[in-house]
Amino acid sequence: MHFHNLTPWQHAHDFGTHAERIAEQRTRWVTLLTLVAMIVELAAGWLTGSMALLADGWHMGSHAAALGISTFAYSFARQKSEDRRFTFGTGKVPTLSGYSSALLLAGGAGWMLVESVERLLEPVPIRYGDAIAVAAFGLAVNLVSAAMLGRGDHGHSHGHDHGHDHAHAHARGDHNLRAAYFHVLADALTSVLALAALGLGMVFGWVFLDPIMGIVGGILVGSWSWGLAKESARVLLDAEDHGDTADRIKAVIEGDGDNQVADLHLWRVGSAARACIVSIVTHDPRPVDHYKKLLERVPDIAHLTVEVNQCRGTACATPPGAEEPPSRPSESGHGSVLGTDS
Repeated sequence: MHFHNLTPWQHAHDFGTHAERIAEQRTRWVTLLTLVAMIVELAAGWLTGSMALLADGWHMGSHAAALGISTFAYSFARQKSEDRRFTFGTGKVPTLSGYSSALLLAGGAGWMLVESVERLLEPVPIRYGDAIAVAAFGLAVNLVSAAMLGRGDHGHSHGHDHGHDHAHAHARGDHNLRAAYFHVLADALTSVLALAALGLGMVFGWVFLDPIMGIVGGILVGSWSWGLAKESARVLLDAEDHGDTADRIKAVIEGDGDNQVADLHLWRVGSAARACIVSIVTHDPRPVDHYKKLLERVPDIAHLTVEVNQCRGTACATPPGAEEPPSRPSESGHGSVLGTDS
């Protein structure tokens, strides 16, 4: 048995990015800020006997739990990045966290709708002073949190330079960060709607505005959770649309010699990383490294497997109008070479 130095062909499966490290730090700080706000509101509610403060304190606690899940997902993915039990690394752990957070958001939206409808049918007395103070405090905390988490793109395209768009694509792929951002944004939206309803209710006596604003907020939060759950589920099931990347891979490969792409698989292994398996058919195969070099033009391919199949003799169709290459006695059937790279 021959022994080879396999180091040049082996690679790590840590597909984490610097942006994810920053996102982890920000999410951790936002979690701590939310916990402090929860403690302050619960203490103030207990000292003043305000049910509004106590209720919002526990509401803050639910968001702290969701943000804690996001923080744990980043930490787990980083610590287990070299664990060989995860075949393609832990890049999907944050996406799984994002999907779980989307379900929590949906549950919160459902609670808002049910509670708002009940209060619309059976109005309850509102302590406007306490309620406005709670909403203002919650809004301040969530605006700070949203500013910390929102220093990047969360799904918008602004048509800037390629490098900027590339960084934005990374932010869009981080479903964990988007989930944390949506949690604080949902809370901020709830506070804004509550302040508007409470202010008008206190001035004009329009008690019905509070539950109506709750219904509006529930619908908006529900739509956010649906979009996030649908997008992250596609990544988890490898059903994401990679059309642009696939087209670019085919153009690069088929623009070189008489190569044709017979089979192509793309799936995400990190917020800014894709794995790729491509099967190439050609009359004149080149070394695997040649095709890897071609595909260096395609961004975000972090784990590449190339299969080269030589098409020979009558088994290979000749393009119309082209002369069929001469066959040699020993060349019958197909041959293939498989190569992988990071």
